Amino acid sequence: MKFSDLALIEPIQTAIAEAGYTEPTPIQQAAIPTLLEGRDLLGCAQTGTGKTAAFALPILQRLAQNPRRPEPRHARVLVLAPTRELAIQIHDSFRAYGKHLRFKTAVVFGGVGQAPQVKALSSGVEVLIATPGRLLDLINQKYLRLSGLEVFVLDEADRMLDMGFIHDIRKVIAMLPAKRHNLFFSATMPPDIRKLADSILTEPAYVEVAPVSSTAELIEQSVMYVEKNRKKELLRHVLKNPALKRVIVFTRTKRGANQVSEVLEKSGVVSEAIHGNKSQSARQKALENFRAGRTRVLVATDIAARGIDIDGITHVINFEVPNISESYVHRIGRTARAGAPGAAISFCDAEERSFIKDIEKLIAQPIPVDRTQPYHSNEVENSRLLSKGKAKAAIEGRQGGGGNRNRRGGRPQPGGQRGAKAGNSANSGGGGRPQQKPQQKSQHGGGKPGPAPSGGSAGSRPQPRR
Repeated sequence: MKFSDLALIEPIQTAIAEAGYTEPTPIQQAAIPTLLEGRDLLGCAQTGTGKTAAFALPILQRLAQNPRRPEPRHARVLVLAPTRELAIQIHDSFRAYGKHLRFKTAVVFGGVGQAPQVKALSSGVEVLIATPGRLLDLINQKYLRLSGLEVFVLDEADRMLDMGFIHDIRKVIAMLPAKRHNLFFSATMPPDIRKLADSILTEPAYVEVAPVSSTAELIEQSVMYVEKNRKKELLRHVLKNPALKRVIVFTRTKRGANQVSEVLEKSGVVSEAIHGNKSQSARQKALENFRAGRTRVLVATDIAARGIDIDGITHVINFEVPNISESYVHRIGRTARAGAPGAAISFCDAEERSFIKDIEKLIAQPIPVDRTQPYHSNEVENSRLLSKGKAKAAIEGRQGGGGNRNRRGGRPQPGGQRGAKAGNSANSGGGGRPQQKPQQKSQHGGGKPGPAPSGGSAGSRPQPRR
């Protein structure tokens, strides 16, 4: 099937062609015709499957075919995303695919000043992409109303629940008009997610693509058993291979990400860390450097990396094995995109062996062991297998119980920068609400617009192609 076979209007077809896309992905093939009919949709799809275009294209067509100026402080479409990075990427996709249409869009999230966001919403927008915390803040301050909403999209629902957003989501849903078009996407579909979907959707079509238990066939997976205190040496050794051109290294904690990045920098490997304690401007700069090839290694935590959509990642390295098996699939899914090959390497110490076993059960295949690396440990490979609960407790106890979870999905932590400048006019912030400090008059700050695809920035109307 070609995009030209789908019943999409000419301005959208032109934008798709200019973006270099000719064939829709499986979820796009399944979802776009259904959404063009106006049916509610329940989509089970991992990141990297093309689901953003799967819902953005039919939404843009709906807006183009039913033009209506939104009322001040209203939106016709709301897309709810868990993190600032994903919100920005969705926003950029809408602008790219709608570059030949006339519509107004904005993206809002916390952690930075709300003044540019308030301004963007003041005259109303067709499409609003938001994280839950900042969205509720703006609604509570009466800068936004949802009474005129036509389309509601909940993206990455499982990550929303994992980050503690369930109560915020329910608050938002309670504010929506009863008559609306609903789209619900999640990479996994456990009972809690299914229950939430049932409360939102009406007789939905169900689309499932690349279930979480199936990892990409083009990803070459391996596990390296190593003593915990030799992981950094092993990482330096592995990165001596020039075949590792663009690499994401996953750590369990923010502190661990910083430490690994510092070790690599001292070893002459250009790297940057990305996590919730970094300012928005620092995170965006790190992503742009990685995308442009100026940074070879991006060291990330799971939540910070969710939503990163960068082609050409050759390798994913699990410096620490995730204790949630589904996170492994999400991590390694950063590589082998768009039909390209990729590799995933997991450094496993004795306490993490049970995590590897659980991952192998989920993906229904053993992960090959690389015993050729110089730091291979037979003792670790054959060590006593701890229960998953005991292993997790031992690791979290050693880390002070901290782990890496940021319950508000992007709320600045102590030591992080507050009031960072926005990436573009309404285009920056974090997934959660900014923490309040009575002595601060305001936490709001703006910023200059960053680079944007033709079609305008947040708060401006894309102009038709001349």
